[in-house]
Amino acid sequence: MQAMWDVFYEQFVTLGGYKNVLVGLRNTLIIAIAGLIIGIIIGTIVACVQVAGKRSQIARGFAVIGDIYTGIFRGTPIIIQLLVFHYIIFATIEIDGLIEAILVFGLNSGAYVSEIMRGGILSVDIGQTEAGRTLGLSYTATIIRIVFPQAIKNVIPTLGNEFIALTKDTSVAGYVATMDLTRAFRLIATANYEFTIPYLMLAVVYLVLIIIFTVIVRLVERRMRKSEKR
Repeated sequence: MQAMWDVFYEQFVTLGGYKNVLVGLRNTLIIAIAGLIIGIIIGTIVACVQVAGKRSQIARGFAVIGDIYTGIFRGTPIIIQLLVFHYIIFATIEIDGLIEAILVFGLNSGAYVSEIMRGGILSVDIGQTEAGRTLGLSYTATIIRIVFPQAIKNVIPTLGNEFIALTKDTSVAGYVATMDLTRAFRLIATANYEFTIPYLMLAVVYLVLIIIFTVIVRLVERRMRKSEKR
């Protein structure tokens, strides 16, 4: 065991492996945060289209497109999506691996966020929408000004869980030449073909990240419950 730690220490400290780990940590956080932001934007649009799908023929057509989009991205593994975008869609385009990973993770997250947002919108009492319409607001204005703020409040804890899941999923970002945490520790492991310590340390880093994010999500939930009591 001591020999394993000596090998890991040499690669991690003496030969500068920690630099890749720091870059990987930064990229992992960037992919997760930017991916969630893109996912919230796309998911919100898709959810609104799906909720309004019965109002007109055009809205129904867009709702079908939204269903196809969510079906594809929720029905296929994220690693397959990364490989398809990398080797097929972006095969002839010069694009940075980090940007590519952010786009794919954003699209993937959008499919899940759309269901989260749709549930949040539907959880708002229909009377709220009717009240807005009674006051003379258009359907769009009612959704944006009355329903949507309440829906956001309802789904914030679930969005926090989506961020946690997205952070763990970034472990496959290295397949598109992105220096993420997993790839950084994999480089340390393959340098001397000693995998035990690097992968244990990788698990610890992810565990610490998830614990931190979980605590933050629970603090947000607690603050929201206190605001509701007030």
